[in-house]
Amino acid sequence: MPWNLPLIASGEPGSELTAGQEGAVIRRSVLPGGVRVLTESMPGLRSTTVGAWVGVGSRDETDGHHGATHFLEHLLFKGTARRSAMDIAEAFDEVGGEANAATGKEHTCYYARVLDTDLPMAVDVISDMVTSASIDADELETERGVILEEIAMNDDDPSDVAHEEFAQAVLGDHPLGRPIGGTPASIQAVPRDAVWEHYQWHYRPETLVVAAAGGVDHDALCTQVVDALGAGGWELDPSAPPRARRDGADAVGVGAHGAVELEVHRPVEQANVILGSVGISASDDRRFTLSVLNAALGGGMSSRLFQEIREKRGLAYSTYSFASGHAGTGVFGLYAGCTPGKVDEVTALLGSELDRLADGGITQAELTRSVGQLCGGMVLGLEDTGSRMSRLGKSELVSGELLSIAESLDRIRSVTLEDVQTLASELAGRPRTVVRVGPFAA
Repeated sequence: MPWNLPLIASGEPGSELTAGQEGAVIRRSVLPGGVRVLTESMPGLRSTTVGAWVGVGSRDETDGHHGATHFLEHLLFKGTARRSAMDIAEAFDEVGGEANAATGKEHTCYYARVLDTDLPMAVDVISDMVTSASIDADELETERGVILEEIAMNDDDPSDVAHEEFAQAVLGDHPLGRPIGGTPASIQAVPRDAVWEHYQWHYRPETLVVAAAGGVDHDALCTQVVDALGAGGWELDPSAPPRARRDGADAVGVGAHGAVELEVHRPVEQANVILGSVGISASDDRRFTLSVLNAALGGGMSSRLFQEIREKRGLAYSTYSFASGHAGTGVFGLYAGCTPGKVDEVTALLGSELDRLADGGITQAELTRSVGQLCGGMVLGLEDTGSRMSRLGKSELVSGELLSIAESLDRIRSVTLEDVQTLASELAGRPRTVVRVGPFAA
């Protein structure tokens, strides 16, 4: 059947939005149960990437459930009432497809890339996983060991440790400060009943967004999704609305503490240092300004950090700036890896480059270069169906605003020198967190 499609975009409700690139068309539907379906049909492509996005992340874990979100990412591949773990793996392998999943702080995604003719199979298998996972007790214990090994692997990477410690130091006790994958203690402690409760509470029609890009027919996909979810036992109430997007009110003001300095001992050859502060939220209108600021400060070989710390002084191989936004808050930081004996000098340089940006702004040449870097990177990054699918899912769950590529490029190009300096001054004026990971005295 045809579905009526109110768009989360600049178009009028009920219309279609042309993305402006080789005739690609984006459409959105709200199905019974509050399930949302978004597609970007790209003429001429034989592949499709489809993702089932569930609006739950590590941020949503209550006491006793810590680590359950990442646990579920693993367990949904371990079998359902209709399929074993091998059945799930074979379904994609026998058609040359790829399937995987990712857990974030605010959402979880199960996705697959297949030929367009195999999309009905992918929708059926992923829907079966989302609606009917067994959460078998024996499989859970097996995966408990796998996840502990995954955490141990990450803990062996000092740059990963630095980023995890930085997020916790900036965001404090807020759930956004917790590691996405959980800690060894939380993974060892969480029982099967808690994981099952977390699954039942959050994996529901109103939290689900299905996004697909490539060779996809929107109306056919909507029908496939309804059929697959119904086969999984979900009751799809025609009058049920989608769950409202999180407003982030619980995170406003998070991290508004004084300066923090933290040293973490690791017996490694190189020190890893991050300096930064609270950033801006994912829906902040200044996110395009921040992207330009980030590109100029630490986004490439011509950036200030790279030129000053690596090219001019030879103090680091890797140095960059970064930003991540969430509902209600975000983090912003500057990173470098260096010889332990140079860590104080490098930390001072990171801070001075941020201050210099805040005091004097960037030049017109830097603005032009940064805008060009971002615009080119955006277009190149959207050359594959996986990136297009992710853009749809994140837009629906995070901002509620789906911009065409042309609109996104226009927003980047509209950033001014004054915009960058104003935001840089705000960020530089916030209390700073400094995290160092290296062979320092315990």
